[in-house]
Amino acid sequence: MKSKQHGTAVIEYPNDLEIVTTRKFDAPIELVFDVLTKPEHVRNCFAPFEDTLTICSIDLHVGGNYHIVFVTEDGRECSFRGTYLEIERPNRIVDTWQFEGWPDVEAIETVELLETDGVTSVKMNLAFGDQAGRNHMTTTDGQEDSWDKMEDYLRSLVDPKGTSSE
Repeated sequence: MKSKQHGTAVIEYPNDLEIVTTRKFDAPIELVFDVLTKPEHVRNCFAPFEDTLTICSIDLHVGGNYHIVFVTEDGRECSFRGTYLEIERPNRIVDTWQFEGWPDVEAIETVELLETDGVTSVKMNLAFGDQAGRNHMTTTDGQEDSWDKMEDYLRSLVDPKGTSSE
């Protein structure tokens, strides 16, 4: 069943270097944090559209690295990697972000989570180091599709009472 939340991502451009996306999920904050950070969950919702996740390596501690790769339907490999700078479970993650398709582009990704009445709001700020890097991000449809997949995946993990089924 499709979620009532689909399409609820709010995407803002507060300045020339940042993209801020906010999305709400009908799930407890601890579960949302796990779905964002544990490979067994990330595998189920990171790759957008019909793309296939091929690598999902996450070493979740300050100084640890992540590497996530998916392959598009037309065979193009999309590889993302970075290093964790801050982790405050379950409210905040800060990491470096690099898409290997843009080798000279780096950003700092800050993810903040806040739960109110069983609904977790996720705010993701991608702050690029320069205007040229930010200019590469011309679409967000893949990100929105991944959020939709995450919504559906979270729904499959939460029972109707709003408690985790894990």
